[in-house]
Amino acid sequence: MSAKAAPSERPGLKERALEEFRIYLVITLYLWIQLGMFTVYRRLVVAESGGDDYLHYGIALVEALIIGKVVLIGKMFAFSRRYEDRALVWSVLYKTLLFGVLVLLFGVVEHLVGGWIHRQGLWGGLHEIAAVGANELLARVLMLMVSFVPFFAFWELGRVLGMDKLAAMFFSNTKKVPT
Repeated sequence: MSAKAAPSERPGLKERALEEFRIYLVITLYLWIQLGMFTVYRRLVVAESGGDDYLHYGIALVEALIIGKVVLIGKMFAFSRRYEDRALVWSVLYKTLLFGVLVLLFGVVEHLVGGWIHRQGLWGGLHEIAAVGANELLARVLMLMVSFVPFFAFWELGRVLGMDKLAAMFFSNTKKVPT
């Protein structure tokens, strides 16, 4: 008898954990690139207006790690699967809006907890949010949601076609991709 599991058996905990970690790395890499590009854009705008140098690429990585985890947690719950039985555009738009709002809410909670941890109280966290400004927060959320559109479009294509086939379509010779 071979050591490999039969195709009908569910993968073990180790295999599922490795798959989740791989997905998390892909999500984080995509978001890091997007947030890093937004950081470059902001730095160039601030530099053009004569402001201080804005160089926070490490923050973009931390944000990507956090947002990637929010996406994975949201994926675990059934509410993110709404509209998956309809045209892909509806599922993509729904997930874009849903995860944009989730990231916004997690950001608010993060600041509230940060205020509490630094003994400023919840109001200290709210004050920190207010100090950033409504326009800045709105710009961040909108930028992230625009970044989510292609992300969830590929996510949904992978769900329908299969991730292996989608990866083969992008990273293999197109003549060798199974149909």
